[in-house]
Amino acid sequence: MLKDIHLEALKSIVGNENVYSDKAHLIAYSYDATRTRYEPEAVVFPRDENDISAILKYCNEHQVIITPRGAGSGFTGGALPANGGIILGMEKHMNRILEIDMENMVAVVQPGVINKDLQRAVEELGLFYPPDPASEEYSTLGGNVSENAGGMRAAKYGITKDYVMALRVVLPNGDIIRAGKRTIKDVAGYNIAGILIASEGTLGVLSEITLKLLPKPKFAKSYMGVFPTVEDAMNAVFKSLAAGANPVAMEFLDSLVVQALKEKLGIELPADAGALLIGDVDGNVAQEVEFQLEILEQSFIANGATGFRIADEKKDRDGLWYARRNASQSITIFGSKKLNEDISVPRSKLPVALEKIYAIGAKYGFKVPCFGHAGDGNIHVNVMVDGKDAKQLIDGHHAIEEIFQMVVDLGGTLSGEHGIGLSKAQFMNIAFNESERALFSAVKKAFDPNNILNPNKMGL
Repeated sequence: MLKDIHLEALKSIVGNENVYSDKAHLIAYSYDATRTRYEPEAVVFPRDENDISAILKYCNEHQVIITPRGAGSGFTGGALPANGGIILGMEKHMNRILEIDMENMVAVVQPGVINKDLQRAVEELGLFYPPDPASEEYSTLGGNVSENAGGMRAAKYGITKDYVMALRVVLPNGDIIRAGKRTIKDVAGYNIAGILIASEGTLGVLSEITLKLLPKPKFAKSYMGVFPTVEDAMNAVFKSLAAGANPVAMEFLDSLVVQALKEKLGIELPADAGALLIGDVDGNVAQEVEFQLEILEQSFIANGATGFRIADEKKDRDGLWYARRNASQSITIFGSKKLNEDISVPRSKLPVALEKIYAIGAKYGFKVPCFGHAGDGNIHVNVMVDGKDAKQLIDGHHAIEEIFQMVVDLGGTLSGEHGIGLSKAQFMNIAFNESERALFSAVKKAFDPNNILNPNKMGL
């Protein structure tokens, strides 16, 4: 347990009402979406940047471990207090939209702002913040930056890193720095903001985020392509984009996911679908939207599609997206536990990657339903096992390791958006050589020489 002297010191910084060590709070902040549990020794809620600085300075001097946390919605344990110490909770006080600058099209936010709240606020003003992780209704922007979150609109608009212009960050010793500028161009000095993005709270604590905004597109429609096989669908992905298609999203559901959606949720989907591609197109003139849909339809049909559906009414669009957004929860019909990984490969490698993934699943006797962001090469692979069968769990993890090795061999990566955290730390040697991992460790030591900030994440 955290010594009373440390608890009293923290209370003197943020007030008694912002430091908790009771069992209820320790349990509430012990888990994330992985459902793995590690109880902290205390939960502390800073009120502002100065509180964060004072907390980190004290903890650095007294070797108290700190784990920054937003909403705890991560899938790899990045915000789990695996080494005890304190949780630094950002959602209670550090949750304000500080500014929406219409003239320069930027937003300045605190790290505890919910992603969707920012989207709604800027859209009321005719602006647009594109990154839309599946957790957008509850994940925080600080967490999004720390994991470099993606989303369904990444095919056209990119991911979180493409919108971060500047950060205010508190270093482990309590120093406050600004990384980046509120300008479109900035090549003065090292790109420290780029290092902090996706660092999973291991290098510093975000206190303010400046984000680029775009004009909100005026028109949008949704589409669905039906394919007899996964190979046809995957070929259509990169060939359509190479032909000039520029969809907002191009999401993929394989036949197992289609089956699960029909059986578990009663969603009406094409009976003969070996795979579906679902997405949106948008633009500022109606003709632009129609042009994009024409390219997609022609390319899909040329690559084996047996059907192409366009949805322009909100009800029909919502129906298509309801299927995609419920893919993850539906596939539990294939096993009580899913080993879920978010691999990413070059788009042209999608056909061979999926073929090899299914072959690895067959080798171990597992169903492996796949879905995800095919438009940017990011697939959610779900090795379905019986969570009560020890052998299946062991075999499932062997299958995951084989999948990771195959993905890296294809020029891909262990994670497209979920991060490394605790769950994937053991596999970092697959993706990075000894010199590269040593460089990561050197960066960590430069920022955090006493290793108090979220230690042992990302294999560090």
